[in-house]
Amino acid sequence: MPDGPARPAGRARGRSVRFRLLAIALLPTLVILPLLLGVAVYRWNAKFDAALISKVNGDLTIAHQYFARILENTGEHLTALGQSARFRDTIEGGAQDLPALLDEHRERLGLDFLYAVSREGRIVAAAPVPAGMPRRDWPVITAALSGEASTGVDIFSSEELTAVAPALAERARLGLVPTPNAVPTDRDAETRGMVVHSASPVRLADGGIGALVGGILLNRNLVFIDTINDLVYREASLPEGSQGTATLFLDDVRISTNVRLFEGRRALGTRVSAAVRSAVLGEGRTWLDSAFVVSDWYISAYEPIIDSFGTRVGMLYVGFLETPFTQAKYTTLITIALAFLAITALSVPLFLRWARSIFKPLERMAGTISEVEGGDLGARTGITRVDDEIGRVAQHLDLLLGQLQERDRQLRAWNEELNARVEERTRELKLANRQLEATTKQLIMSEKLAAIGEITAGVAHEINNPIAVMQGNLEVVRQVMGARAEEARTEFRLLDEQIHRISQIVTKLLQFAKPEEYAGFIERHAPAEVVSDTLPLVQHLLNKAGIEVVREDRASRLVLMNRTELQQVLVNLIVNAIHAMPDGGTLTLRTLDSAMHGKAGVTIEVADTGVGMSAELLRKVFDPFFTTKRRAGTGLGLSISQTLVSRQAGKITVASELGRGTVFSIWLPEAD
Repeated sequence: MPDGPARPAGRARGRSVRFRLLAIALLPTLVILPLLLGVAVYRWNAKFDAALISKVNGDLTIAHQYFARILENTGEHLTALGQSARFRDTIEGGAQDLPALLDEHRERLGLDFLYAVSREGRIVAAAPVPAGMPRRDWPVITAALSGEASTGVDIFSSEELTAVAPALAERARLGLVPTPNAVPTDRDAETRGMVVHSASPVRLADGGIGALVGGILLNRNLVFIDTINDLVYREASLPEGSQGTATLFLDDVRISTNVRLFEGRRALGTRVSAAVRSAVLGEGRTWLDSAFVVSDWYISAYEPIIDSFGTRVGMLYVGFLETPFTQAKYTTLITIALAFLAITALSVPLFLRWARSIFKPLERMAGTISEVEGGDLGARTGITRVDDEIGRVAQHLDLLLGQLQERDRQLRAWNEELNARVEERTRELKLANRQLEATTKQLIMSEKLAAIGEITAGVAHEINNPIAVMQGNLEVVRQVMGARAEEARTEFRLLDEQIHRISQIVTKLLQFAKPEEYAGFIERHAPAEVVSDTLPLVQHLLNKAGIEVVREDRASRLVLMNRTELQQVLVNLIVNAIHAMPDGGTLTLRTLDSAMHGKAGVTIEVADTGVGMSAELLRKVFDPFFTTKRRAGTGLGLSISQTLVSRQAGKITVASELGRGTVFSIWLPEAD
């Protein structure tokens, strides 16, 4: 009867087995090989990109070295001129020929301005003639007037350029060209100039120290930028279709570049992208990555340019067009992919043809197993030919299925019998365990209560009566002695105090046994005030033991409890803490607002840095008559304290660690 519905399920399972076996057969070709190929392509792509970044980094190094060499040569030439015999002779001869000498060397050295200045800021001679008073506080000039030659990059305003050479301001001016991806700006022109600024100390005619100052304006200095480009990107250094570029930036504006806006016009006045500006000028990092340059993507390298004041004022850039490298990369990847697909298309049909003879009998066995899983233990493969290993496995499977059917019948019968026995024994064990736990708790509580009741009754009977007799006879003695009783007033007072002390001990025992009969008047208190009133009661013990007291009063709520009882609890805990610190230590008294089980309250903590307690002692610390003080204690202090706190719906807990100290915490609900 189950044959009808079970067969389709078996066939579905058979197809699943077939697909799994096909996957195993094709795993090397369709999974492992693509993964290995993917990893190889990924690593090749990373190495390819790293090689491009490494190349552009090397290009930037060459450009940086050339730029540094320009600065170095300018300083060396200026120093050589200032130390030359001709310059010295011209100065000593009255300096009339000094302007001609400066103009001659300015032309020969390729400088845009050259002048000599005294320590007082007076222009001794200049070429060309300045239109105003040049600025005196440049770091390079200050260093030269101090006797040390210095060269750096400085940014001159339009007025400062006009002051040193009237024609430089117009040459430096560049109209800003709207550029995609640049930071928005309201400016329409860049009027500042980036100058290679150099100064060298010289001896003037009056014997004083002056400075020989010269500079090269880099705005529109195409010879400078084309030289960098020729050094970095020599012919055939890049693949066909790529193009090397170099640029000098003032802030984010291209002031000298060979990047083209269109054929024949350089991209002067265009601006760098916001991302590059933020990384290089904002953070001072060297950019080594792809970047959008004017109108296309370039493998780019940017580094910040620092002026003589230590401020990032511009950037030096080199890069090459990314598109040819990207096309070459994609061409290689497509070639690899097509080759892999061709190999796969040829090999997969061959693997499938070899595997077909295995799949069919396996599908039949898988279908039979699925039918058995569906509940038809009478299902069999029906394979009778035994000409290979799979056929023998199929016949052995049929034999095992027959044995399985018989074992299943036996196991079901045994299982039902075993389940019935286990359930019966489990119920018996659970019932016995619950009865045992309840009985154990009742016995422990009964023994404690019986002992407490017996001791309390004995104390009340044996001690209260003698106390009453002693107190009465003491009064009789006072009356008999009359006026002479005043002579023994001290002795009578001591007797009264000791009798009262005995009465208090008996009262504590009775409070422990029947606390509800001895509850005192309760009122609202601020915990910090109760702690303050308690400390004087134990101050002599604290002073004797050399213990430091630390107060932390953070509680703002009030508690509802008899003041004397709360002081009794605190005195007991403080005395225990003092005994735990025989060699001195720190006693911390802390009050804070807290909550327990969603109810607002106050926690009072008494913490010491004493010897601490083990886990075994912590379990017994609130038991009646349990004490670690041997003959010095009764073992009732903490038990009575717990009773007093519990009576006010509070809770007292303890945490301790051997060698680290103990913390007792009293939680009391907030007074309504």
